[in-house]
Amino acid sequence: MNFTVTLKGEEYSRLGLMFLGDTEVFRTSTAEPTTNGTMWTYIKEMEQYSVLWRTDQKIIFDFGNFYGPFYTGSYNATLTATFFTVPNSRPTADQILPISAQASAGDSPSAFSLPTDIAIVNHKISQNAERAVVSLSACGELYEKSWYMNAFNSQTRTFENATGGFLGGYSPFREVQLIIDGQLAGVSWPFPVMSASNLAPGLWRPIAGINAFDLREHEIDITPWLPNLCDGAEHSFEIRVAGIDDDGHDKASLTETVDSSWIVTGKIFLFFGPEGSITSGTPPRVDTPPPNLQINSSITTNATGANETLRYGLSASRSISITSEIKTSNGSSFPASWTQRIQHTSVSILSSQGFVQTTKHFTNGEDSSATGYRSLYNQPLTVTSTYIIDEREDFIVNASLSRALDIRIIGPAVFPSAVQSFSQMIFSPPAFFALAGHQQLVPVIASGPLPLFSGARTTTTETGEGTYMNPGMSATGNRSYDFGTMSQEYSFAGLRGAGDGTEFELYRRDLKAVNTSLDVDVEALLGKRVGPSALLSADTGPVVQEEASKRSVWELLGRGPGRERGDLVGFRGQKGKAEGPTA
Repeated sequence: MNFTVTLKGEEYSRLGLMFLGDTEVFRTSTAEPTTNGTMWTYIKEMEQYSVLWRTDQKIIFDFGNFYGPFYTGSYNATLTATFFTVPNSRPTADQILPISAQASAGDSPSAFSLPTDIAIVNHKISQNAERAVVSLSACGELYEKSWYMNAFNSQTRTFENATGGFLGGYSPFREVQLIIDGQLAGVSWPFPVMSASNLAPGLWRPIAGINAFDLREHEIDITPWLPNLCDGAEHSFEIRVAGIDDDGHDKASLTETVDSSWIVTGKIFLFFGPEGSITSGTPPRVDTPPPNLQINSSITTNATGANETLRYGLSASRSISITSEIKTSNGSSFPASWTQRIQHTSVSILSSQGFVQTTKHFTNGEDSSATGYRSLYNQPLTVTSTYIIDEREDFIVNASLSRALDIRIIGPAVFPSAVQSFSQMIFSPPAFFALAGHQQLVPVIASGPLPLFSGARTTTTETGEGTYMNPGMSATGNRSYDFGTMSQEYSFAGLRGAGDGTEFELYRRDLKAVNTSLDVDVEALLGKRVGPSALLSADTGPVVQEEASKRSVWELLGRGPGRERGDLVGFRGQKGKAEGPTA
């Protein structure tokens, strides 16, 4: 599916969700706008939804937008679907059931918004189901957009007198939970997605944030639950998002809610046995103890007694094990299992009375099932943001980040990886590939036959710095300036065996952007460089935008309420005022 959008004017960080009926099939967001207009294209594989495409569908694309004196842009979006057949293609689900608000009958999108909604549905599972997998789609918006930089609840007012606003709460940790019939069936510790305008707008022209154009969904194998689910009765499926509450004395517990809002849906992928068969077996043995949570925090004050520095840390780990024995009507039986082991650590330091924040995250985990599916993931993140406001009401935002997403998927995943395109039969020389940024197909000849791959590894890193400036309103009206640099490295490799050994790099792309221009763009396919080694685009300099009135920096950048800039002047009796450390 090809999704192409053009934009002329000012709009920032809009979320888009595509539904086939009540089932979400694509979640995306917008590119950072430029002065001369913006266009972007994303191409998404939809093979996993083949059972839906075989029947008439109502397509609902929820692409919310604001329009007014400041937000002047409107989106022109085009979806193009291309259908084709692939020999020896992998099996896809026989049925997909939505975990959603199921509002398509009224021509409305079907996402739940937590904590306002209760994200629960009831479904009757076909009795001949022999494999079942749930995918979870979830991201934070509004006050939860930058949840990964939030503080503990007992600390949200630490710098209220200096910054004129509260810190986000519920900690820099989130857990997306799948609940079946009131019991925990699996979790996702989400990757911190940064859409356009997060931290500083200049970071995201023209390179988008990791997963911003296509939110990665987490898979949870619920096959061990089939002996219960295949009884012909309805069963409940619920999605929750949890944070951490604290007592102010370094004692922590998991919450049942977070701030507003998390946009969530899910899907149940069902794979059937012979028609008329009935799946049974032993009830699932569920071992899901609470996560191990350890927190610490400290506050230092300055000579006037005002809070000067806040430091807080978090360590979390969780283990999940669910097992059962599946029996089919033909008398065969097989073990079913789902296990997860996840760890998370984070440290945040807010200094200069909350005007500067540095946050370091690290999450890693391993999921596996008896089907042979295995997922190993690492998610490191370091973010620093500084806000400055002076007596003329000028303000400056400086931000830097370094982050990565490293995922290895082995075995029968519901969502396809591009490794299927690199089979031995493709490379009868020459093979032709459409490379990024090129209109013509590029011939590539492999040096020899490729091995058969059991899985794929995707590794991508982003490192960048950005600055956003809005001079005093009396000096230059309502113009703002932003600039930045961003480097991204992407590698895609085939895996053999259990995914712990030999890798074969299939594709690589390295990018560097300066302001709105690509300074470096290098691609390699099967170890051979293809296309230009650099794009000779001149640096266009800072981007100049028309800005809103003297509202708060937090509100201006979409990070919540706070005092107007003028109210902050003189708070500290010196130059270098800043507002709102979270980004």
